[in-house]
Amino acid sequence: MQRAEPRLPSLLDALIPMLVLITLLAASVMLFKDDSSYGPNQIALFIAAAVAVVIGLKNGHDWRSIEKAMVKGISLSLAAVLILLAVGALIGTWLLSGTVPTLIYFGLQLLSPSWFYAASCILCAIVAMSIGSSWTTAATIGVALIGVATGLGLSPAITAGAIVSGAYFGDKISPLSETTNLAPAVAGADLFEHIRHMLWTTVPSIVLALFAFILIGFNSNVSADLQHINEISSVLKQQFNISLWTLVPLAVLLAMAVKKVPAFPTVFIGALLGGLWAVLFQPELISRMADEQLPAVIAVFKLVWQTLFAGFSISTGNDDMDSLLSGGGMASMLNTIWLIFSAMMFGAVVEHIGLLRKFVETILAFARSTGSLITSTMATCLATNILTADQYMSIVMPGRMYKEEYKRRGLAPVNLSRALEDGGTITSPLIPWNTCGAYMHGVLNVNPLDYFVYAFFNLINPVLAVIYAYLGIKILKLTPPDSVAATVAASTGR
Repeated sequence: MQRAEPRLPSLLDALIPMLVLITLLAASVMLFKDDSSYGPNQIALFIAAAVAVVIGLKNGHDWRSIEKAMVKGISLSLAAVLILLAVGALIGTWLLSGTVPTLIYFGLQLLSPSWFYAASCILCAIVAMSIGSSWTTAATIGVALIGVATGLGLSPAITAGAIVSGAYFGDKISPLSETTNLAPAVAGADLFEHIRHMLWTTVPSIVLALFAFILIGFNSNVSADLQHINEISSVLKQQFNISLWTLVPLAVLLAMAVKKVPAFPTVFIGALLGGLWAVLFQPELISRMADEQLPAVIAVFKLVWQTLFAGFSISTGNDDMDSLLSGGGMASMLNTIWLIFSAMMFGAVVEHIGLLRKFVETILAFARSTGSLITSTMATCLATNILTADQYMSIVMPGRMYKEEYKRRGLAPVNLSRALEDGGTITSPLIPWNTCGAYMHGVLNVNPLDYFVYAFFNLINPVLAVIYAYLGIKILKLTPPDSVAATVAASTGR
């Protein structure tokens, strides 16, 4: 007997798991506060996934197909997991090698508190644009900037917002970025036409974000305590060999990223190079920390090996400095990986049983104007980020779902590709259980719920994109190639 096809979900079916998830996540934050991402959120995602499974079974899906979908969904995050583990190792060895302490030392000397947030945003934007990776930027320059902010007595949450803002702006306008290539590929647009079209929303957004960071910097009434900065600088020089040579691992990593070496080998090579540089340039520190009961060479080898998996820990006699200069190791990323696995499992279930597609069908019924269509696309991208916890899914799934509708309405593919980025890529680091939000939390040690309101670029950009959509600004139409008038109209954005 042939098995009956599963029934399509109702709108109520689609809403129930999402309402359960939102309720549990809100309760998690209320009850556990800053510890919500260290177990409570994972349990919330598991329970919401269980509710979605029950709905799927009710509609005729069998457990084996749902389980297979969950395994496949989790497997999609394995590339990100490898990068996370490599980043943990890199942070540990770059602390041991003096690379991060050197960046903090020079940052304390060069960056003024009044301009710090804006300067951090600009620096991260330049690096991300050069290498095409917001993740690598946050794991290198971002980690150092958090350290500098601590030294200057500034807010880690605002600093993290500036880092995320700059990193994602630079990522979006870089032709080296994976997501910047993915969005036009899904929408059927040309890469460089897509980037040019993105400039209309990203450039005004980053200008407004920088203006906000400047205002905060000059009105925060934070003046750098010169004595405190000198104390930190003195401890750094006492514990580490501060030298431009210790920045070589950073230069090598950035060079490999520019050459488009894949992220995982790039970061892991950077981690191994950090271990080698520690041996070459921090002999006094290593001699103090190495196991005295072992022969010197073996003790050094053991210390570097341990730093790769367990991270770096130092005792300076100052608790604040110990916290600033300790961290990293692959083990430090395991909680983040747990969160990603939980979120991807939930996302896989809701996608497999058709809940997300039901949302889109409902939305399209009301999206009658061009402005409402683009807004609906962005809302779907955001919902995909929330439900599937992956920025790539937030580009691919809505892109596939809306592509024919844009074409049917005579809209150029760049409108869709820009909407996918404005609604999907840029909002992903704002969601704590999304792979991007979890990554930023793991690297910067600042909860996305804390830096959310300060990630100005990521908040302004989608709002500006919606305004453009309803006002018809730079909304390009499909035009016949032999129509001069239509070509002129398209070039003016009407």
